[in-house]
Amino acid sequence: MKIRSQLAAARHWVFDLDGTLTLAMHDFAAIRRALEIPAEDDILQHLAALPEAAAAAKHAWLLAHERQLAQAAQPAPGAQQLVRSLAERGCQLAILTRNARPLAQLTLDTIGLGDCFAAADIIGRDEAPPKPDPAGLLCIARAWQVPPTALVMVGDYCFDLECARAAGATSVLVNLPDNPWPQLADLFARDCHELLGQLSAPGQPGSDLPAPLR
Repeated sequence: MKIRSQLAAARHWVFDLDGTLTLAMHDFAAIRRALEIPAEDDILQHLAALPEAAAAAKHAWLLAHERQLAQAAQPAPGAQQLVRSLAERGCQLAILTRNARPLAQLTLDTIGLGDCFAAADIIGRDEAPPKPDPAGLLCIARAWQVPPTALVMVGDYCFDLECARAAGATSVLVNLPDNPWPQLADLFARDCHELLGQLSAPGQPGSDLPAPLR
């Protein structure tokens, strides 16, 4: 209950994008096959280690593929309601994604949330080292002039949780049937609808979020 009370009062929220605010569409195994990346390798780390010419060609393919996914993106259950509830209460909102910033903006526009995030608060793989590196979260904290401990990081994968833990932020796991990383997640919700419900005022099921701390 204590963590829920703390999150209900939180004013600085950072979201992963693909699979968190959207339905998961990336077929990472197929991407690795198309780019001839070993199954056990991280895609971005593998591309970063390639010679410049080879990396450029594969990055171009990846961007084109991700653009198609962005144009077909669909909001995850409860994502629009959660984000707009937070925005309406004056919370600061950011995106921290392993995608490219322009495609993140396209995805947000496609799912109807583009107006909720300032362009400067969308951090992609070209603005900071990709998660689980905490640099992106630390960058957001500096920009907002708050300590990293004031941030809440919401994501659907262990990289999001590891990033939050390394930065000192609160970690929230969503969009899985159960929690496979209890040692990393401060709070778990099966989807964003459930998360919004967990943040409702005590004794008022289904109510909106309580007023955040000033």
